[in-house]
Amino acid sequence: MKVDYDTLAKTIAALTDGESDQIALMATIACEVHHSDDRFDWTGFYRVTEPELLKIGPYQGGHGCLLIPFDRGVCGAAARTGKVQLVADVEAFPGHIACASSTRSELVVPVQNSEGDIIAVFDIDSDQPDAFTEQDARSLDLILKDVFAR
Repeated sequence: MKVDYDTLAKTIAALTDGESDQIALMATIACEVHHSDDRFDWTGFYRVTEPELLKIGPYQGGHGCLLIPFDRGVCGAAARTGKVQLVADVEAFPGHIACASSTRSELVVPVQNSEGDIIAVFDIDSDQPDAFTEQDARSLDLILKDVFAR
């Protein structure tokens, strides 16, 4: 099953309309995205909870790392640079953190609030190599901007 981003965006917009609580928004997005595509094995947020530090949750899937510093891993790189990280082979990514040994590829999208501050990163792991496309990155970035930067 391949994700239908138009339908996913409309569903998330309808479910999150009028909601301002970030945890509720993140939980809803993680659930909807996780169940939209078989490639997505772990789907969730790492929130900026103190300077240069990400903390897990909400998410769907197996356990994840509880804390990720900005200077480590794919999630840290997305938070530190403010740029989408599209990683075809996590083993080839310098400093990759193996929260789950089954992960082969990863897509991490920085999440900004309306002021442009990074408040979280949205992380999707796949047990398939090279599972993610530029379209996945663009579409998810737009969905997240629509919800969190409004």
